[in-house]
Amino acid sequence: MISRLKLILSNKDYRRILDNLMSLTGIQLVQYLLPLVTFPYLTRVLGPANFGRVAFAVAFIGYFQILTDYGFNLSATREISINRDDLSQVSKIYSSVMVTKTILMFLTFILMLVIISSFERFRGDPLLYIFTFGLVVGSVLFPVWFFQGIERMRYISILRILSSLIYTALIFIIVRGPKDYLYVPLVNSIGFIVVGVYSQHIVRKEFKVKFLRPKLQDIKKQLVEGWHLFISTLAISLYTTSNRFILGLLVDNATLGYYAVAEDITRALQGLVSPIGQAIYPYFSRIQAEDRERAKTELKKILILISVLTFIFSIILVFLAPFIVMILAGPSYKESILLLQILIFIVFLVGVSNVLGIQGLVSFGYKEKFTRILITAGIIHIIMLIILTLILSTIGAAIAVVITELIVCILMYDTLKKLKIF
Repeated sequence: MISRLKLILSNKDYRRILDNLMSLTGIQLVQYLLPLVTFPYLTRVLGPANFGRVAFAVAFIGYFQILTDYGFNLSATREISINRDDLSQVSKIYSSVMVTKTILMFLTFILMLVIISSFERFRGDPLLYIFTFGLVVGSVLFPVWFFQGIERMRYISILRILSSLIYTALIFIIVRGPKDYLYVPLVNSIGFIVVGVYSQHIVRKEFKVKFLRPKLQDIKKQLVEGWHLFISTLAISLYTTSNRFILGLLVDNATLGYYAVAEDITRALQGLVSPIGQAIYPYFSRIQAEDRERAKTELKKILILISVLTFIFSIILVFLAPFIVMILAGPSYKESILLLQILIFIVFLVGVSNVLGIQGLVSFGYKEKFTRILITAGIIHIIMLIILTLILSTIGAAIAVVITELIVCILMYDTLKKLKIF
């Protein structure tokens, strides 16, 4: 894999991308190795019902995180990448994005308070949702998009590792029984916020970025630039975050807990592959502007490599699913095994759709088409999710997720063919 990648890229680009890839892989390894310690502890200590309750809260707050992220993780990353040699321009972009995200954060917090005070489903556990909202605060403070844009993923790696260490340590100190489920999102939020504050220090001290009071037109520009990517991210949430949220409205907390365990394991395994796409995105954003034909050729090669790698990985994991669930979650979660065997193919499908969508459509400037595909898939998914959940419960939900990801891949590939990029 690495040797093939080196042939595709120039030596300079290869070294930069390899460094970013190793840093992002380091993030994922630590982020998902540390939960290998806390995850089995929490599933056993909290039990399926409380584990499901926490999972529902995270899914609910995930919508507010999407609203504050807006699409900047791609649009601002691209802007920083293109202007990274112009410090004054970088400072201008950085300041306008941070102010915009902060405004969105306060608006979403007010919206959350209105919702949890208005509906019975949320009214019984308000602190759970308020503590979980700390993840949104931490996300706003931690400018991942900046570090990706200047292609210094090593900082992301170090800071995310620090966050995971804080979370892991506090979980074992504070969470001792089922009634301590409220402390899980609180501890997670504390880790995110601490790291977010420190990351702001790094941006100003290490990269000399200054805060420049943005004009109203700068904020409007950021909102316009990120609009299509925000809508696409919101559409993606229809078949990611929405799974747990809708399931939480249709099934009991314990059943949701079984599904959450399978989905958490799938995301962890998917996280071992996603650094490849994250490391390559700034590179593709740059070369498509410099040499469009070269970008087309390299996109095809990257697609083949990612497809083969993720498909083999997924097949192996299907057979290992019973062992993985028993080790990580325990015998109380046998219902999660089949769910994991179905969901595991997301690793392959998301790996492919990332290349087709982010490296392909977005990098080549077709954000509108990318957004349209995801909105279409999201709407189809919600319909399938509700129908299949009512018929097959969580198994139906897992099937709906995989079918939707397959639809996304097919639509993206067909669009790239029509655009003559493939």
